[in-house]
Amino acid sequence: MKRNLLSSLLTLLAVPLLAAEATSPKAEVKNAAAALGAQTNYSWHTIVETPGGGGRFGGPTDGKTEKGGYTTLTITRGDNTIEAVLKGTNGAIKTPDNGWQSLAEAAKDDGGGGPNPGRFLARMMQNFKAPEVQAADLAGQAKDLKKDTNGISGDLTEDGAKVLLTFRPRGGGGEGPSVSNAKGSVKFWLADGKLVKYQFRVQGTVSFNGNDRDVDRTTTVEIKDVNTTKITLPDEAQKKL
Repeated sequence: MKRNLLSSLLTLLAVPLLAAEATSPKAEVKNAAAALGAQTNYSWHTIVETPGGGGRFGGPTDGKTEKGGYTTLTITRGDNTIEAVLKGTNGAIKTPDNGWQSLAEAAKDDGGGGPNPGRFLARMMQNFKAPEVQAADLAGQAKDLKKDTNGISGDLTEDGAKVLLTFRPRGGGGEGPSVSNAKGSVKFWLADGKLVKYQFRVQGTVSFNGNDRDVDRTTTVEIKDVNTTKITLPDEAQKKL
């Protein structure tokens, strides 16, 4: 009798805790990201800003994705436009110098001994995350999230900021840059239970090959055209997938 009573009391105590977890700001963001990912298709617009402008990651990116289908990216960097198509683990990129290449072709050593932009782009595409995935990851990398009338926001963990500063996932392998003084913040906007916008800022010192560079980067992603996005692929891109 006492055992049954104790079990009932523990159950009653656990229910409010489970309910609080299910409706926490972090859970709300993850649910909103999952709701976006459940849609048939959507588009997004990304802006990366740094103090003074410019930089390797400056300029807008426009993306489109279909549930279980293709994802396309149009990346503008100065006067250059780079296009990419992804489906599952396959992908292709188009650059002004080389036209359409598979990711494997773009990643090949060009034998010149210098920096290989194609390899960098191929690696970036291989590590690409659609907004619903990136937003859920950002929520998970936040120390704590708080909700107010303007959205849901909070600070990133140091480890989460480091990952975003180097564009390298955990276990990425290779000798990547080291990061010190890493910090960051993130904010999400939701509507009707779905993610409509998010923004994250990361700051820190990135060291690579003996060179230190102070980074202060703000990325804003706006979702649009949910369930009305259309994707049309060039024949040249399809042949490279």
